[in-house]
Amino acid sequence: MSQSVTTPTTFDARHFRDTLGHYASGITIVSGHEGGEPVGFTCQSFYSVSVDPPLVSFSVMKTSTTYPRIAADGKFAVNVLAHNQHHISSQFARKGTDKWAGIDWAPAASGNPIIADTLMWVDCEIWAEHEAGDHMIVIGKVVEMSPAEWHRHEPLLFFKGSYRHLREADQLAS
Repeated sequence: MSQSVTTPTTFDARHFRDTLGHYASGITIVSGHEGGEPVGFTCQSFYSVSVDPPLVSFSVMKTSTTYPRIAADGKFAVNVLAHNQHHISSQFARKGTDKWAGIDWAPAASGNPIIADTLMWVDCEIWAEHEAGDHMIVIGKVVEMSPAEWHRHEPLLFFKGSYRHLREADQLAS
């Protein structure tokens, strides 16, 4: 027996966010530099676009004050956070603080900040930007990426408004 699908008569933005919160996603820090100083922000809408050419994408709110600072240089890095880096995600999500305080990082060949001990990273040149509602969809061409031996951690996940770990999901499935 199937459930019937009903369509609401009015659109509820909170319900929309809660519904999409049932899709588990990884957490990333999109990083770049401005005037020699590292800049970055937390982003969970990151995905692979193409293998040939190697393209990735992320979405960022049009009201972001950090992304324009990164975009001005024409390049960015995406640092995919590991299971034990939820504090980094929270730190980069806050406004008006020194997001890089206590963060161990090294520059990619481009100079973009690569955060230590992440799950993986890619360094990109901006390929395209597209307006999409209240967000910008940014597509980047990958020019450098973490070496294979870098991939030694489990991912940090975000699901239903909370940080989760893959190991927790494995235990729940048992």
